[in-house]
Amino acid sequence: MMTVFSRVRTPAQAEELEGSVLQRRLVTTMFVALAISVSLAGVNLFGQAAGAKGAPTVVPGYTPPRGPDGHPDLTGTWEHNAATPMQRPDELKGRTMLTDEELRNMERTAAQLFKGDTDAAFGDSVYTATLRNVLGKEKGFISTDTTGNYDAFWVVGRWFEKRTALITNPEDGKLPAATPQAEKRRAEQAAYRRLHPYDGPEDIALGQRCVTGSVPMLGAGYNNYYQIVQTPSTFAVNMEMRHDTRMIQIGNRPHLPKDVRLWLGDPVGRWEGDTFVVDSTNFRDDSPVGGGGGGGGATATTHIIEKFSLAGPDALKYEVTVDDPATWTKPWTAVEIMRRTNELIYEYACHEANEAMSGTLNGARVLERKAAEQGRPTGSRQQ
Repeated sequence: MMTVFSRVRTPAQAEELEGSVLQRRLVTTMFVALAISVSLAGVNLFGQAAGAKGAPTVVPGYTPPRGPDGHPDLTGTWEHNAATPMQRPDELKGRTMLTDEELRNMERTAAQLFKGDTDAAFGDSVYTATLRNVLGKEKGFISTDTTGNYDAFWVVGRWFEKRTALITNPEDGKLPAATPQAEKRRAEQAAYRRLHPYDGPEDIALGQRCVTGSVPMLGAGYNNYYQIVQTPSTFAVNMEMRHDTRMIQIGNRPHLPKDVRLWLGDPVGRWEGDTFVVDSTNFRDDSPVGGGGGGGGATATTHIIEKFSLAGPDALKYEVTVDDPATWTKPWTAVEIMRRTNELIYEYACHEANEAMSGTLNGARVLERKAAEQGRPTGSRQQ
């Protein structure tokens, strides 16, 4: 390698500069490699992604391909990066669908709001921010994350569809009201977290501990890829989030005894025509049952029915009904349309070897000591 110097230097200075040049070139090479790997993972240098190509095509009366056992072949990798919100925004009350023009306006506005150098948005905030910008209620998007946030560069692109909510029942597109006992449970849980945020590992949220994923599978835009592998006796769903694999036995076996309770429940699968149905019970009280809205987590009476069916060559319909009389005043149903993808699911390392756990707990102890030195109360086990 030839290096040109602008002035005479000692051999030591020349060697130092040569090393600096090599280091810069190494950094450049590493950045290019990172950019390539990020692009392969679904994001490119312009903040767009495979997930931003548009909604999958639903074909009415679609005849699905079949496996050796005669049932539809749902095998493959599917993504849910739709921007469709879980609940219908108040601005769209009474409307289940956008018009073609409204959809184009949403897509154009989102492309401007969430390009590479802007703040990243997660969950339903992508849709609500876009809608409010279209309606002139807001201008731009600024993350409310007090610790800072990703640039949109690092987040997969979101695609829009005409539907205005994932929830199809109740018809208003809103979650039903939580029961009084669920509201009480949620308040008690919140009070405990305030007083004992980091007493020990079990006091840290399951997501922060990287313990498990969640059902129903209703997230979007962040580690929401699912790989399905099916055999005549088993239906497996490898979930990118937390790297869980749900092994669903196909048959008419009874559920586990009531005192055996699992984070993802006890799933039993069966075919109903061309639809694969999963019946899950036996959830733990601390199961991360999705849906939000004040349910306060799973209970002994949580019952979830999931339905998987092919709605087109690149479209997987996922319909889920959650019934828990201890949590909701009535059952509710949501429908996702997932899209087939050739993207790979990579390891969800989260915090490797649990290194972050000791840092989190040690940091909490430091804050407690400082608070005690200043005579301030602390919500800790040391009180």
